Amino acid sequence: MWEYTDKVKEHFMNPRNVGVVEGADGIGEVGSLACGDALKLTFKLDDENRISDVKFQTFGCGSAIASSSALTEMIKGKTLEEAEKVTNEDIAQYLGGLPKEKMHCSVMGRDALEKAVAHYKGEEEKEINGQIVCECFGVTDLDIERAVRENHLKTIDDVTHYVKAGGGCQKCHEKIGEIITSVTGVATEVKKPAPHMTNIEKIRQIETILEREIKPSLRKDGGDIDLVDFSDNRVMVRLYGTCSSCSASQNTLKNYVEAKLRELVSPELFVEEVS
Repeated sequence: MWEYTDKVKEHFMNPRNVGVVEGADGIGEVGSLACGDALKLTFKLDDENRISDVKFQTFGCGSAIASSSALTEMIKGKTLEEAEKVTNEDIAQYLGGLPKEKMHCSVMGRDALEKAVAHYKGEEEKEINGQIVCECFGVTDLDIERAVRENHLKTIDDVTHYVKAGGGCQKCHEKIGEIITSVTGVATEVKKPAPHMTNIEKIRQIETILEREIKPSLRKDGGDIDLVDFSDNRVMVRLYGTCSSCSASQNTLKNYVEAKLRELVSPELFVEEVS
């Protein structure tokens, strides 16, 4: 389990400014449900060009929700010029730090803010800049270069933590390594991609993660979970105890169980509850 600061937990359990601003001046949407994270940020300006209202809607893990909530608090009351200076590192620091595996959540917030500002300025939606390097998550070479340069990244794992690139099939690792080397001037080690997993291997890993990572956490709150079936990357589970009657059970399935399995087993997995 990751160690989260009290501030991350607070913004996850009690997120601020959830929703959509009516008649928003700026609208920014990033990510996709297929990739496991999506964020919509909307804001409204007052007569002094300050952000008078800002709200968000996020689909993702606890860190994604906390980062989005923190961002809205950070930019509320700021002028547009001041808000534009907020970086993903600022978001992480505001929360007292994020696990390195979750830094991509702060990057998503920064990207949504940039898109919302561009929308307010009337700038046309930019076409994909650069060439797609990571097909699993649609990350370009310019996205990776920016992340490496701004955050002083040195390894392929670092890049994956910040922009997800390389976290899927791993076929892009060699190209990511070349980009890191071109930016830093230091040769980067490229590990051999993991072999393609069969369904049986996926099932075994899913069962292992459920037992080792997920069940202990649910049992602390009087709940439990079992794997019922697996087919076409659909993980069918049954919830027990408090989890089966909890109104937030679907959030638990998507934002915790599915997110954990996607990270530790395969980004292609989808979790469904069966009765």
